[in-house]
Amino acid sequence: MSKDVIEVRGAEEHNLKDVDVEIPREELTVVTGLSGSGKSSLAFETVYAEGQRRYIESLSAYARNFLGQMDKPQVENVEGLSPAISIDQKNAANNPRSTVGTVTELHDYLRLLYARVGTPHCPECGREVGEQSAQNMVSRLLELPEGTRAKLCAPVVRDQKGAFEDLFDDLVGEGYSRVEVDGESYDLTLDRPDLDENYDHTVDVVVDRVKIAPDARSRITDSVETALTEADGTLKVILPDPPEGAAETLGGSDARATGDLAGDEADGGERDRLVVELSEDLACTHCGIDISEIETRSFSFNSPHGACPECEGLGETKEVSEDLVIRDPSKPLKHVFEPWSYDRTYYSRQLDNVAEHFDVSLSTPFEDLDEEIQRQFLYGTDGLVHFQWRTKNGTREKTERFEGVIPNLERRHVETDSDRAREHIEEYMATTTCPACEGTRLKAESRAVLVDGVSITEVNELSIGDALAHFEGLEANLSARDRKIAEEILKEIRARLGFMTEVGLDYLTLDREASTLSGGESQRIRLATQIGSGLVGVLYVLDEPSIGLHQRDNDRLLNTLEELRDLGNTLLVVEHDTETMRRADNIIDMGPGPGKRGGEVVVNGSFDEVTACEGSVTGEYLAGERAIPVPEERRERDGELVVRGARQHNLADLDVTVPLGTFTAITGVSGSGKSTLMHDVLYKGLVRRMNDTDVNPGEHDDIEGIDQIESVRLIDQSPIGRTPRSNPATYTNVFDHIRELFAETSLAKQRGYEKGRFSFNVKGGRCEACGGQGTVTIDMNFLSDVTVPCEECGGARYNDETLDVTYKGATIADVLEMTVEEAYDFFESHSGIRRRLELLKDVGLGYMRLGQPSTTLSGGEAQRVKLAEELGKKDSGETLYLLDEPTTGLHPADERKLIDVLHRLTDDGNTVVVIEHELDLVKNADHIVDLGPEGGENGGELVAEGTPEAVARTEASYTGRYLRDLLPSVDLEGPRADRDVAQPAADDD
Repeated sequence: MSKDVIEVRGAEEHNLKDVDVEIPREELTVVTGLSGSGKSSLAFETVYAEGQRRYIESLSAYARNFLGQMDKPQVENVEGLSPAISIDQKNAANNPRSTVGTVTELHDYLRLLYARVGTPHCPECGREVGEQSAQNMVSRLLELPEGTRAKLCAPVVRDQKGAFEDLFDDLVGEGYSRVEVDGESYDLTLDRPDLDENYDHTVDVVVDRVKIAPDARSRITDSVETALTEADGTLKVILPDPPEGAAETLGGSDARATGDLAGDEADGGERDRLVVELSEDLACTHCGIDISEIETRSFSFNSPHGACPECEGLGETKEVSEDLVIRDPSKPLKHVFEPWSYDRTYYSRQLDNVAEHFDVSLSTPFEDLDEEIQRQFLYGTDGLVHFQWRTKNGTREKTERFEGVIPNLERRHVETDSDRAREHIEEYMATTTCPACEGTRLKAESRAVLVDGVSITEVNELSIGDALAHFEGLEANLSARDRKIAEEILKEIRARLGFMTEVGLDYLTLDREASTLSGGESQRIRLATQIGSGLVGVLYVLDEPSIGLHQRDNDRLLNTLEELRDLGNTLLVVEHDTETMRRADNIIDMGPGPGKRGGEVVVNGSFDEVTACEGSVTGEYLAGERAIPVPEERRERDGELVVRGARQHNLADLDVTVPLGTFTAITGVSGSGKSTLMHDVLYKGLVRRMNDTDVNPGEHDDIEGIDQIESVRLIDQSPIGRTPRSNPATYTNVFDHIRELFAETSLAKQRGYEKGRFSFNVKGGRCEACGGQGTVTIDMNFLSDVTVPCEECGGARYNDETLDVTYKGATIADVLEMTVEEAYDFFESHSGIRRRLELLKDVGLGYMRLGQPSTTLSGGEAQRVKLAEELGKKDSGETLYLLDEPTTGLHPADERKLIDVLHRLTDDGNTVVVIEHELDLVKNADHIVDLGPEGGENGGELVAEGTPEAVARTEASYTGRYLRDLLPSVDLEGPRADRDVAQPAADDD
């Protein structure tokens, strides 16, 4: 066998039909084909899975026990495999502490840079922090009141794991007898601390215990110098009974024990003592503030040494929201406060007495009260209020300040031990930017360290493109010493920023939460990381990397893929993008149809060979023999939905018009604000107003024209179910009608079976041996778990009694194995079932089995199942449908079916709004809203709006320029005018 190819023989995973295929090594190969034709089955479930399995099999049995086993794919043999890395569209992280900077490791290099060459400044006055001598420290100690007891300690271990038995032996040998370990005192001559080596500990050597007095200067000076020597320039002063003003006198930074980030406190009397650290190196002589030693962890918001103590490094805090406490200010005073029910005695007593104090009626609408009185009801009275109430023992009274509704909720949220009460109060709390760190996540000392006059938090707020410009030539502004130290660090930082820019992510800011990234953005981040790793001889398997990319950015992505290939790697890319296929070395076209009609290699060769292949649907589209046509006319609007003053994220106070009764596409380069406009502002704003929910929409002034729509529906690519028990038949409710039909058969009636008998999710009719799943998983210890058909039911899911019932000779299990098209013909006499199955056919899912587990559906398939379900609903024709990149994972032939469905929805009187980059869909829209002109801070503006033809004539619109090549009525040349752009053939259906 030639070593120049990866040879796959006898692949039968999912719908693959004994596929034999050769994949050239060290080349870029695209796997394409209709949805459901077997692309992912070949690339991911066969080639990648076998590569991963062989790697894990090469490890020891001990290691495999921890890593878990991978199932062997259904393939006869795969030869010529390299170590395989999958770069898919899964989200980078859901942890709120993960940011673009942390997942790309850029933040680690920034922390190292600032710890090594950063210049600390005073967080109070901003002056550069200078060194502090031992004599200066002694002078401060002597400023304390005479007689003050103090422990002078040397912090030799700070938050490090270990038992430190040798350290304690060394200390005794040096003559030290007392230490403080994690805040507790020990006499080493009597007992040694028994420490758990798996936890962080702090060890302070007690150098001396003194009483402050003028005649003790010599002794204090000796002890301070000794402590500074032992602890490399750091002195810890512990005052067991600190006098008033001691902290201000010493002016150092508070020392923290392990766990202080979570709010832990020492027990008993230790709680009131004062612990202050003085540094020989860092101190502000003007403000009298000492700064802790600058370390890499000082810039980590995931460490107590760097995190803002208020928000614990999250950058956000939860606060009671006035808007959530008072949702309708027109309500009377007694009922206006949502968390306070007037029916409860305590709340009614409070409101009665405060209302009497201000001489207002409880039936007065809250909005009619004086603003000053409104404020005091919400946040507490300025003066005392006389409270009087009756009990069964008589009248009681007291005079005190009214706490206020919002402070009352905040106090109870902290003090309550009841989870239920806390959850109830949190319903009225909103997430706000932390006021202490202003959302930067770091403590003040860390924010005051500067490199070339810029703090690390300011760098994190930059976009990747701006950060790259900032670090270009930074060495010129550093001293010779700092330049030498920073040289390698800056090289790594610039390289990573450069890779991110190459894959089209220059608009992302480094402090953006990773959980807010799209699947395409997460995939391109991992792609940039792999380029930075510089690996050679690796097989990379990618899943549609062009998703979410504007055509302008696609060329940069393709250059990156070619660079990865030129390093000596093999790339196997599942993709439908035409430009990617043009630049690929090799194309594998799967088909010829979807589902059972697919699973074969139609053609395996170059771009020209694919276009020349008669049996290739992909080739017909690439050659221009088939194309998606441009609509002959655009629809006129029936009304308008207008978003006013959208300011969320990078949106620049936008006013955006959505014509009702039309098909609208929101376009723009990556990061221009499309998702923010649709999801955060439009969808959440409408849901909150129309459904009276607690959802918090993005910042905007108003949405006009809501009365012209009846409902809003968001159709995204999230899974239709998270377990194998969910399938297209259950999601679209067609299975309910099928079960009713089986329950109406004569045998079912004779036995008293109702439709619940034919459900595999409940006891009765299902096979109890497998719980209705049809398969049983066998634990094989060190070998992979094996999934085998259930012996009881043979994979049918139902027991024998249920399977006795048939309709037209088929059991309920037989029906679940039918494809949508087969079931459509089978139930020809049942209009209710046929109507729902026809909808699944209309969205291009005729190949899908009715019982196919939802966990095996792609994002595009899941979205089309949801579309079919929406089409089956009865509506008034005044629904607003919102879709985010619905063409994801679609072949041009499937894309055409999707466009027909969207036109059908619009023709029924609905309004369809989509976020989209795919130009074949964009050219079919009646109206385009194009945002930009760039991404990130340079985006968020309305570049163009109107018909596709109008946008195509707008020179400032990148989308418009690329549309020119697809619109015959526009006589301007686009960026790809030299290409043979496909136009619909006359007989194209």
